[in-house]
Amino acid sequence: MDIRSVIARRSVRTFEASPIPRSTVALIIDQARWTGSARNRQPWRFVAVYDQGIRSQLAGLGAYAGHLEAAPVVLVLLSPVAQQLDTEFDLGRVAQSITLVAAELGLGSCITSLYPEANSRIAADLVSADPGWAARHAIALGVPAPKPTVGRSAIPLGRRSVAESLRFL
Repeated sequence: MDIRSVIARRSVRTFEASPIPRSTVALIIDQARWTGSARNRQPWRFVAVYDQGIRSQLAGLGAYAGHLEAAPVVLVLLSPVAQQLDTEFDLGRVAQSITLVAAELGLGSCITSLYPEANSRIAADLVSADPGWAARHAIALGVPAPKPTVGRSAIPLGRRSVAESLRFL
C-alpha cells in the first residue's frame, strides 16, 4: 500500500447491496488483529452483524450512525467496560487497520461511535457481548455505491495545513 491510497481513502456511508462473504470479514480481522496495542493487551473483540434487524437497531444508536442500516455488514468493536487510559487509542488503531485492509479488498467503510454511553450498553446487548465488554464503536463495511453527484457535503472538506498542525520546539 502506498501513502496515496491511505490519504485518498474516504469514509463510505452508502453501499451497494452486494453481500460480503464471511470469509472476507474473517480475512480483514485476521490482518487487523496484528495491530499493536499498549502492552499487547489487544483490548478488542469483534462481532460481524449481518442481521438486518440488528443493523437497523444499531443505526439508531448515535447521531451519525444511520448509515449502519444500509451496510451489508457492520463490525461492532467491543472493548472492556473497565478501560485503561490507552484503550480508546488502541481501538482507534485497530479500527484504522480494519478500514485500510477493507480498502485494499475493494470495500468501503465508515467508523461510527455509539454514544452516549447508554447507546454503547444497548449495542452490547444487541450483539450479545460477554459481560464486561462494551460496544462503543462500529464500522460499516460494503462495496461503495457510486458517489452522489448532486448536493453539498455537510462535512467540511480539506485538511489543515502542516503549518496549522505542527509546531517545533
